[in-house]
Amino acid sequence: MKIVIIGGGISGCTAFLQFRKNLPGEHDITIYEAYDTHIDTTNEDRDGEIHSSTLVVGGGLGLFPNGLNVLKRLDEDILCDIIRGGYPIAHQDLRSKNGTLLMRMDPTADPEQDGKGMHLLGTSRHSLWRNLRSRIPDSDIQTKRVLKIVANPDGRSIVYFTDDSPPDEADLVIGADGIKGITKEAIFPDREDLYTPEYQGLVGVGGFISSDEVKDLVDDGSMNLVFGGNGFFGYFFSTSAPSAPNRDSVYHVSKPGEFLGWWSTYAVDECPDPKSLDMEAVAKQLRERHASWRSPVIQKILASLEVKNMYPTWTSPQLPTWERDGIVLVGDAAHALPSTSGQGSSQALEDVEAFTMLLSHALRGVPQECSSDLKLYKTAITTAARQYMEIRRPRVEGILKNAQRMQNSKRDMNVIAEYMMYSAMWIAGCFPGMISRSLKSVINYNIADEVAAFIEQQKE
Repeated sequence: MKIVIIGGGISGCTAFLQFRKNLPGEHDITIYEAYDTHIDTTNEDRDGEIHSSTLVVGGGLGLFPNGLNVLKRLDEDILCDIIRGGYPIAHQDLRSKNGTLLMRMDPTADPEQDGKGMHLLGTSRHSLWRNLRSRIPDSDIQTKRVLKIVANPDGRSIVYFTDDSPPDEADLVIGADGIKGITKEAIFPDREDLYTPEYQGLVGVGGFISSDEVKDLVDDGSMNLVFGGNGFFGYFFSTSAPSAPNRDSVYHVSKPGEFLGWWSTYAVDECPDPKSLDMEAVAKQLRERHASWRSPVIQKILASLEVKNMYPTWTSPQLPTWERDGIVLVGDAAHALPSTSGQGSSQALEDVEAFTMLLSHALRGVPQECSSDLKLYKTAITTAARQYMEIRRPRVEGILKNAQRMQNSKRDMNVIAEYMMYSAMWIAGCFPGMISRSLKSVINYNIADEVAAFIEQQKE
C-alpha cells in the first residue's frame, strides 16, 4: 500500500513511526513537508520560514500520562529520550497575579504496578519533535509544498506540488498538516466555510530563562499557572539536571536543569502577523501589561525576557467528517484544541495510535494474494477511518468544551470579575476530589484499550 503523510510535525512523524511498526505487510510511506525539517534545523541557524516544531525558543508544551503512554507503547527508547529532554511535573499550582495559591491540581496518573503513576511532562515542542524525527530516515521525508490533493473514490488520491514536479499517488493520505493545512480542502472541496480557521482573540508569547534566576522561588516538580484581570502567565522547569539519577523517569521528580520555560497569553482584538511584528515592542508591552503583578517569578522573567515568536490562538469549526475516499485527518488538522486544554499533543498522539490500530485490524482482513487489489485497500481504509471517528470524536469534543471554558479566564476582565474568578478557583480548590475526578478521567484514559474493546465488540 502507498501511504502519503502531509506534514512533518509531531503528528506526521508519529504517524510514520506507528505505521512502520504496526501495519501488517510492506508499505511505501512518504512524508511531504513544506518547510525544512532536517533533524539539525533550528531557528538559530537558518533564515526564512521553517516548521514551528524546529523552533528552539518559545515552544513549550505539556504531555500528560495519556499521551506519554502512547509513546511508551510505540517505543520505550523514544519515550526515555523525550523524558530526558523534559521535566516531570507532580503538581500544577493555580495562583493569583500576586502569587497567592488558589488551587493545586495533581496531574499524575493512577499508580501502576510499582505503586507510582506517571507525572505530567513539561518539555519543548522542539525536543519532542526531534526525538520522533530522528527515527525517520531522511529519504522518507521530502521538503515539498503540496498544492492540492484530489480525492478519488475509485482509486488512488493524487497529490500535486507547487513546484510543478510530477504528482504522487496514494492509497491513503494522512492530513497531519495542522489547522491551516491543505488536506482539508480535499475532503471539503468548494466548502471553505466548513474549515476556515477562526482566530480566538488571544495570543501567546513564550521562551526560556536560566533556572538560576528563580531556583529558590519555584518548587521542584511544579507547573505554575498565574491568572490576572489582564492576561495569564505560566512557568515550569523545562529540563532535569544532567546529574539527576532519575532524569529519564517520568515517575520521579528530579532536580531541575538549567532552564525555566514560560509563556504568557492575553487578549488582542485583531490577529497580529507574527512575521511583521516588532518583537522588542511586544516585549515592552508585555512588561507593561504585567508590571503590577507582584509574583516575584514573573518579575524575574520580565526583567530578562527576550521575545522571538508570537502565537495567535486559532481553532477550527467542528468538522462534519475527518475522512473521505482514503484521506484521513489527525491532530490539529482534524480538531485544533486551544492551548488551555493542555491536551493538543496528547490528543494527536491518541488519534494516530487509534487509527493505526483500526487500520491494522482492517488490513488483516485483506488476503495476501489480493494485496494488489486497490478496492480492497480502499474498503479497509474507509472502514478504519469511520471507526476512528466514532471512537475519537466524543472524547475530543468533551476536552474542547472544557478548554473553551478555561480559555475565557485568560481574557481581559474588570476587577470584580477578576476576584470572582479567584474566589471560584479557591472554592474549587477546597474540594480536590471533584477536580481530581475530572482530570483523572482525561489522563488515565488508555486509547489502546478503548480501540481493542471496540474491535472485540465488532466481532460479536
